[in-house]
Amino acid sequence: MHVDDQEAATQADGMLGTEQRAWGFETNFGGLADYTVVRASQLLPKPEHLTWEESACTPLCAGTAYRMLISDRGARIKVGDVVLIWGATGGLGSFAVQLVLAAGGIPVGVVGSPEKAQVLRDLGCRTVIDRSEAGLDLDPEHPSPEQAIEVGKRLGTVIRREVGEDPHVVFDYVGRATFATSVFVARRGGVVVTCGSSSGYHHQYDNRYLWMNLKRVIGSHGANLQEMAECTRLLRLGKLMPVLSTEYPLDQVGEATRLVQQNRHAGKVGVLCLAPKAGLGITAPQAARAARRGPDAHFRSLAPAT
Repeated sequence: MHVDDQEAATQADGMLGTEQRAWGFETNFGGLADYTVVRASQLLPKPEHLTWEESACTPLCAGTAYRMLISDRGARIKVGDVVLIWGATGGLGSFAVQLVLAAGGIPVGVVGSPEKAQVLRDLGCRTVIDRSEAGLDLDPEHPSPEQAIEVGKRLGTVIRREVGEDPHVVFDYVGRATFATSVFVARRGGVVVTCGSSSGYHHQYDNRYLWMNLKRVIGSHGANLQEMAECTRLLRLGKLMPVLSTEYPLDQVGEATRLVQQNRHAGKVGVLCLAPKAGLGITAPQAARAARRGPDAHFRSLAPAT
């Protein structure tokens, strides 16, 4: 993140500063470059057991998911919390699943194909819902609150059948196509935490299910330096793992972007900038790397979903 450390709000939370910018997302610089200039406050040590591309694919999504779920500025999940995660094999969702598991919660992952359902099970998520099989597909262009409630009823039935109760937290970055269902399906006193709207920014939902059931909506964006440092520590300890499924050279960045646009990827897609080939940058012994990441943590063998 790019922040103004002279701004008063930044001293409390870097994400509250009016000059805060997500690098390469809210700026026209900082991403997909051989070289770049940064402030020291934008840097953290690279975990020694990760490659350059594995390390590069973690900060944005891992930090965002950490703030949404773990930070006291987010949902602050606790042991036993049921967390519904839309798009659970995407860059954000796959880190969310890991964080919920590490925190002792119960992730309920929603995906769009049998192939992605298997990826999610390999990640350790026991409760997996294929939205097409469960009849959870909404019209992303014109979703109505009434349709969202009907979908929410079906989704709630599946979740209660699988885990016995409604979600404490709903992790939503899909936006218009899912937000009304998220508000409906969260338990009384539950939380919907959102960091994006990939299907559209304008949401319609039935507000009765929010105010009359004492639910909350938390907006979240990126991660401040402390949150990112804590998240990086979890990566260093092997409590989180990169979810990089494939890499492209810099001259094929268009193909990489197209893969993500069409939602044919699993986890993160890497682009090699200065690195001449994948797999470089590991300074810890290979045995230590394997021990930290665990026997089932090797996403690199997964091909993009088609």
